Amino acid sequence: MLSPPVNVSIILPVHNAGPWLDECLSSIHVQETGDLRLELSVFLDSCTDESSSIVEKWRTPFDTKGVRLIATEEINSRPKGVGYAKNKAVAQSSGRCLCFMDADDTMLPHRIAVQYRLLQQHPDALVGSGFTRQPADATLRYTLWANSLTPPQLLTQAFTSHGPTVIMPTWFMSRDLYLLVGPFSEAGRGVPEDLFFFYDHIRRGGAVLRTPGAPLLVYRHHHAAATHAVSQESIWEARVKEVQLQVLDAWPRFTIWSAGKQGRKLYRSLQPRNRDKVTCFCDVDVKKIGKFYTHEASHERPKPRVPIVHFSEASPPFIICVKLGLTKGQFEENLASLKLTEGRDYYHFN
Repeated sequence: MLSPPVNVSIILPVHNAGPWLDECLSSIHVQETGDLRLELSVFLDSCTDESSSIVEKWRTPFDTKGVRLIATEEINSRPKGVGYAKNKAVAQSSGRCLCFMDADDTMLPHRIAVQYRLLQQHPDALVGSGFTRQPADATLRYTLWANSLTPPQLLTQAFTSHGPTVIMPTWFMSRDLYLLVGPFSEAGRGVPEDLFFFYDHIRRGGAVLRTPGAPLLVYRHHHAAATHAVSQESIWEARVKEVQLQVLDAWPRFTIWSAGKQGRKLYRSLQPRNRDKVTCFCDVDVKKIGKFYTHEASHERPKPRVPIVHFSEASPPFIICVKLGLTKGQFEENLASLKLTEGRDYYHFN
């Protein structure tokens, strides 16, 4: 007799996660899912620690609970990266829905049930959740930003330096969505495979949702986390490419808010088609206002002189290159004074 279909496959890539893996697997084991049929798909990518034996230790407890555990180990001279491991874990799974998890994090007991219900209402969406940090005082500004985003800001703030507006370890999606948008980039360590996937999804008009209420994940911060290996330059290039495709290409002109290092770097990084649309930089620094920003000329193009004006004299739309939460509220007050609409009159790129 055929087994009933799996509702949710938990996708768990593992590379040398020994210090945290027991706690992670325990949080999966105690999930309160009612009649949902679960499956845990683990892919161990060139582990040299005790990760494999820890996973095997949990086989019987999961089997007793009726959760199928699939674990594949691949030994290479070096790990092939998170994107590769995620794709392998997905390929060996069978669930109609995919619940992504990192091996150094833990999920709250009702995570899968809550996200599954929301996905049934919005089957084409990428569903995330709020999170708490461990230790609690790690990345306070980032945590506040991520957990405070309004539903529209999950899209309008997608181009900031923080990465996806819903963090990868909280992702929950249909297998159909993964097959439509994926697979994840397998270019290796240092590549922001989650950001590439996220941008591909929203470029297609895909929805991004976050479950209401309490956080569903404990997001561990430590120096060995894979996120620290991601190249900042590759993140920058992806952000610049995407803000042009999704925003700037449609604007006839725009202002860069900040004549500082970040604003100037963005200007230099733009394709000529969008660099020519920059009417001015705006700022509050009296040492910059009234001057011009000049950029190196080429054989084909004259040396531009872009004026720097006070923000109150600049015209929208704006690309904002000022980081939130770093000016004791002064920037936020200045922005609010213009009575603009986010996603129409400005986007953040900070």
